[in-house]
Amino acid sequence: MTTTEAAAIALQDHAALWSMREVRATDVVNAACDALVAGLDTPGLRMLAACTRAEADYDLPDLLPDALGELGLTFYPVGSVAGQEAVARALARRLIAGELTPREFTHRIHRRHGHELPLTERLARLDDEYRILEYGDRTVHQIDAEVMAEARRLAPHPRRPGPSHVHR
Repeated sequence: MTTTEAAAIALQDHAALWSMREVRATDVVNAACDALVAGLDTPGLRMLAACTRAEADYDLPDLLPDALGELGLTFYPVGSVAGQEAVARALARRLIAGELTPREFTHRIHRRHGHELPLTERLARLDDEYRILEYGDRTVHQIDAEVMAEARRLAPHPRRPGPSHVHR
């Protein structure tokens, strides 16, 4: 994966996480700055990256859809099923990258979606299993392994930006 691909995926993940209130607006602005440094360059991305901390909360809702669209990425409306699935995939990538533990991952998924989102139902059940470990015959390591397998299933990244979006 190229640096621009990784930056696009990180920006997409931050945007999805922000739209579902998992990260702050400034985190998305930082991801936009990283995308510029990595070589992605569009007018909307530059405007997004130029937001100050004070402006981010106010300006992000207006700037983010255009910036993502220029890069061929998706803006997920707050509360949408597609956005919820994108967040689950973003969190799975964070688990695989070592930014979350398997237990933190399942807890966040379960807390956010309960058993209602078909894509993450297995993770919600695994979170339940963590809570009843002392009553069952499974170990933390066995559940962790299943959680990692689920994360690898969810982790494939979104569409990549085309070469016309890369600043050379």
